[in-house]
Amino acid sequence: MTIHCIAVDDEPVALEMIAAYVAKTPFLNLVDKCSSAMTALNVLNEHPEVQLVFLDIRMAELNGLELAGMVASSDNRRSVRIVFTTAFDQYALEGYKVAALDYLLKPFSFVDFTRAANRALEYFTLLEQDTQPEYLFVYANYQLIRIDVAQILYVESMADYIKIFLEDQTKPVITLMTLKVVEQKLPANHFVRLHRSFIVAINKVIAVTKTSVQVDRATIPVSEPYREAFGNFMKSWRQPRS
Repeated sequence: MTIHCIAVDDEPVALEMIAAYVAKTPFLNLVDKCSSAMTALNVLNEHPEVQLVFLDIRMAELNGLELAGMVASSDNRRSVRIVFTTAFDQYALEGYKVAALDYLLKPFSFVDFTRAANRALEYFTLLEQDTQPEYLFVYANYQLIRIDVAQILYVESMADYIKIFLEDQTKPVITLMTLKVVEQKLPANHFVRLHRSFIVAINKVIAVTKTSVQVDRATIPVSEPYREAFGNFMKSWRQPRS
C-alpha cells in the first residue's frame, strides 16, 4: 500500500526534515510541501488522493488545529488523517479531539516519525479492508438485485435515477438512486467521478485523452471541473501498489 501525504509547516528546516523522512519511508509518497495551512487547503482540494497530513500547529493566518477541524468537517476530505508535528505539548488534547492519528513533539527523530507512519499504515490498511464492499444491493424491476462491484464498468446519472453498466451485460441496471449516493457506496480508491453525470471504475479504463476516457465500448467525457482532480487521481493510481 502507498499512502499519499503532504507536509505542512511554516519553518523551512522542519518542512525539509519531514520531506526527508517521508523519502526514507517506502510506503509514503509526498504529494507536496506546504509552508502555510491555506496552501495546504488548496493542495487538498486539488489532490483528492491525499490521505495523510503531517501538520504543524502554530502557524500564521490559519493554524493547524483550525485546518484539522476544517478537514474533519468536510465531506470530501473526511477520510484524510492528521499527524500533528509541533514543539508545544499543550496542544495534545486538542489534537486528539480532531481524531489525530498521532502527535509528534519537536524535535523528533526518524524513529519517532516511523512509529507515527506505521500507525498510519496500520490504520489505512484496516480501513481499506473494511471499506471494500464486494456487492451492492439495489432495487430494479421491482426486485432487490445484487451487483458485484468488481463487474461495474461505469455509472451514469439520470436525474434521480442511475444506470449501472456491468461487464458481460448489454443492458444497464436502472435504479432509483442519485449519483452522489452511489459514489459514497463505492470504494474511493477504485472509482472516480469525472463528470457530474459519470463515475468510472479506474481499472476498466482502456484509453484516456484530455477530455474523455474509454470504458468498454463507451466514450465518457471528463468535464472541466473534474479534469485536474481526475488527472491527479490517475497519476496516483498508476503508481506501484503493494
